[in-house]
Amino acid sequence: MAPDSLHKQVIDEWGWRVRVLGVDPGLTRCGIGVVEGVAGRPLTMIGVGVVRTPADADLGHRLVAVEQGIEQWLDEHRPEFVAVERVFSQHNVRTVMGTAQASAVAILCASRRGIPVALHTPSEVKAAVTGSGRADKAQVGAMVTRLLRLAAPPKPADAADALALAICHIWRAPAQNRLQQAVALHTAQGPRRSQKLHPSKGRPA
Repeated sequence: MAPDSLHKQVIDEWGWRVRVLGVDPGLTRCGIGVVEGVAGRPLTMIGVGVVRTPADADLGHRLVAVEQGIEQWLDEHRPEFVAVERVFSQHNVRTVMGTAQASAVAILCASRRGIPVALHTPSEVKAAVTGSGRADKAQVGAMVTRLLRLAAPPKPADAADALALAICHIWRAPAQNRLQQAVALHTAQGPRRSQKLHPSKGRPA
């Protein structure tokens, strides 16, 4: 079964708990969080952590370390989906490059295993978890702690952000799938409607 078909089947089955691995990409600290659950019901944190690489190491070695760290999490927790933060423009080009490189590694690791990957922007994640796309890291951490019923906010913030990504995907995926299905249906019906309204060469439809 194709990954997209599997994604739709899993989400459409009410009560089927899904496991999502969230990745907050970064070269120095790559946040990893695994959450299990279904939209509209209490969620459970399965694991959380950070893959670290030394800032003074060679870029190639750092990317390999990130890959190995993510692979270990995939091996241990076997998620059905991987949610990665979508890289957006910042003033610090060097930081953006490192984030994009780590993001690509995460996408590669998941895709190599046939695991569907979703990209969510920081504002999407903040809005899903806190209700505001402008929430700060402290607010995100506090809501993650509350939603997952944790004793304290995960540290560092990269770890909390990874959990927030996983939560966001579990909550948003059903609505996204319904929207994609509606768009696909409209697209499929479009040519037929167009043919009826605008017969070619003057012939009746």
